[in-house]
Amino acid sequence: MLIGIDASRANRKYKSGTEWYSYYLIRELARIDAKNQYLLYTDKPLLGGLADLISADKEIRQTKIKVDKKGWQEIKSPHNNFRAKIIKCLLPLFWTQLRLSQEMLFSPPDVLFIPAHTLPFIHPRKSVVTIHDIGFMRKDRLYSHEQIGPTGPIPCWLTDKSVRLLTKGKYGANVFDYHDWSTKFALRHAKKVITISKFSQKEILDIYQADKKKIKVVYHGYNSDLYKKVNDKEKIKQVLDQYGINSPYIFYVGRLEKKKNIPNLVEAYAIMREKYKPIKHKLVLVGSASHGFDEVNYIIQEFRLNDEVIITGWLPEDDMPYIYNGAAALIFPSFYEGFGLPLLQAMACGTPIAAAKTAAIPEIVQDCALLFDPAETGDMADSLAKIITDNNLRSELIKRGYSRIASFSWRKCARETLNVLEKL
Repeated sequence: MLIGIDASRANRKYKSGTEWYSYYLIRELARIDAKNQYLLYTDKPLLGGLADLISADKEIRQTKIKVDKKGWQEIKSPHNNFRAKIIKCLLPLFWTQLRLSQEMLFSPPDVLFIPAHTLPFIHPRKSVVTIHDIGFMRKDRLYSHEQIGPTGPIPCWLTDKSVRLLTKGKYGANVFDYHDWSTKFALRHAKKVITISKFSQKEILDIYQADKKKIKVVYHGYNSDLYKKVNDKEKIKQVLDQYGINSPYIFYVGRLEKKKNIPNLVEAYAIMREKYKPIKHKLVLVGSASHGFDEVNYIIQEFRLNDEVIITGWLPEDDMPYIYNGAAALIFPSFYEGFGLPLLQAMACGTPIAAAKTAAIPEIVQDCALLFDPAETGDMADSLAKIITDNNLRSELIKRGYSRIASFSWRKCARETLNVLEKL
């Protein structure tokens, strides 16, 4: 059987949850499946761990990319059953619906797997899509409604007008509407839908009245070779110094945006520092700036926290275990999560967690985190102080985390995903 996979998100340089899911799932499928043939579709040449599916991540050395005139790229795979095809598009924003659709029309695989929401308009009958969450429907004010299409006021206006004509006024050419349309389209046309938590499954059923038999829950995994307890204090200090991080500190990792509740986190941190004077921990924010980041900066300025809040930007994954191991705690305040990969990474590193008691977070951490109301900055502030100062609580959460993390792996995720693909 030929399984086609959209690898475009997995191939992005600056990855977050959805991109890491796609990346590790592809690498794990390459390890466990010698029977099927695979074709990775991408808009740009595959790099690093996608061009070399054999070597461990830390062993990969970038070699010369070999692409022929028809767009076929040579890649290494454990069972020599993976190929890659680069499909270029003059309009990158419409790559899925224009160029991938065209590829599906003329050269479809037996099964198409889309790890990130958007099923191409033209697709094989046997198609599987992963819908990670539908937070844009529950928390729409926190999500971007930015226009999509060619830049410039006239092209944007024309694109929006065209979309509204085609959809009879139901949708416009903006990020929010595209999320809604692509989710409905996937639920209607995909043979099977994978989602990443029981919470997300329930949300999809409640909001879109989808067929429950069509939706399979497959949990994320984590990189167990990378995320683990590190006892090398010198190496931890070396990495922290590289990014200007001073101990002691608590930290958050993820996009720095409104839907992740970063404005409330900064305010709660300010309240904690005022209420609990002996606590001198810094707040470290790791991740790329996104929708609503201006508000984060404003709050930092308002509470005069410039010297207390450290913003590193996106960091390479090889350095992240040292950030976890050097931290007093991980703070995960998101309003809405379909899963939450940092929760697994923290548990694996023995980093205690304070997290929002909302969405899929309690399902993933169970009793392995101190939970708080993400809308109440006072509650969050008290939880920040407690996770820092209560050593008995910290020890118990770490112990429970080590036990809980045994339930998750990318190998398990890949096997369950492959089972879905083979049963179509």
